[in-house]
Amino acid sequence: MHGIHARVSKNFVLEDRLERYADAIEPDPYAWAGRWAEACHQLTREGLARFSEVRLDLGCGKGSFVAAMAKENPDVLFVGMDTEPLCIVYAAQLICESGLDNVVIVPGSGMRVTEMFAPGELSRIYLNFPTPFPRTREARRRLTDIDRLADYRRVLAPGGVIRLKTDSQPLRDYTLVELGIAGYDLLWSTDDAREAGVEGPSSEYEDRLTAKGASVFALEATPGEKPARMEQTDRLGLVAYLPSDVNAIGYVPRGMESTVENLRNRDLKRRMGHHHRRNFGK
Repeated sequence: MHGIHARVSKNFVLEDRLERYADAIEPDPYAWAGRWAEACHQLTREGLARFSEVRLDLGCGKGSFVAAMAKENPDVLFVGMDTEPLCIVYAAQLICESGLDNVVIVPGSGMRVTEMFAPGELSRIYLNFPTPFPRTREARRRLTDIDRLADYRRVLAPGGVIRLKTDSQPLRDYTLVELGIAGYDLLWSTDDAREAGVEGPSSEYEDRLTAKGASVFALEATPGEKPARMEQTDRLGLVAYLPSDVNAIGYVPRGMESTVENLRNRDLKRRMGHHHRRNFGK
C-alpha cells in the first residue's frame, strides 16, 4: 500500500520465508468471516474464550505498527492486511520473532473486506498512509473512496471507527468530502498527528516521510445515519485539492511529485509569457 518497496537482502528467497513464518499468515482469510475473534483465540490460547474485539490494519506494510499495537492490546485480535508478498513476509517475520499470538497477517486489499469479515465484526480499521492514487481514473482504488466507505459501514460494529493517517493534504481533504457523502460523523481531525498525540506508534515508513518534511494528517470517523443515496458529487482528481499557489507548497505529497512539477512549469511559462508581452508593449 505504501508505494515504497521493501529492500531485499541478497540471499532472500520469498518461498522460504513464507514457509518459515507461515504460523503468522492466514492464506485464506475468506474462510473466517464471522469467526475471527473466537477461532483465532482457540488456535493460540487455551480455553474457549474469544478476543474482546477485532481490528484491521489495512495496508500493514512491514508490520511495525500492527505489532506495536498488538503488544499494547493483548486482548484484541489484530489482522494485518497487505497486497505485497514482501510486506506480508516481513510482517509475519516480525510477528513470529516478537512472540505475538494476537496478530494474523493476510493477503488482500480493501476491495474485498466484506468478503473477509461479517457485518459488525470489526471495531476499528486503520488506514496508515494508503496509496493516494492521485489521478481521476484511479479514484476508485483509493481506500477512502465512497464505495470503500460503504463497505466499511457493513463490517464495522456499532460505534466502530476508521482512522486515517496520511502525508497527503489533498487525500485528507478528498477523504473529508467522501466521509460526508457516505454519512460518516467526523470525530476529530488534525494537521499534525504527532503533536496531537494520536494513539499508536509511528512506523519506520512514517519516520522516513517526516524526515523529508512531511506533515502527518490524521482523522477519525464513525458511521452516522446511512444516507438514502450515496452519490459522488465532488472532484475525483487530487490535483483539485492542491493549494492554488503551487509554488508555495513546501513538502510535495507522495505520488504527486510529477503533477506539482508540471503545474509549476506551466505557471512559470504563463508568467514568462506575461512578462514578454508586457515588455513588448513598451
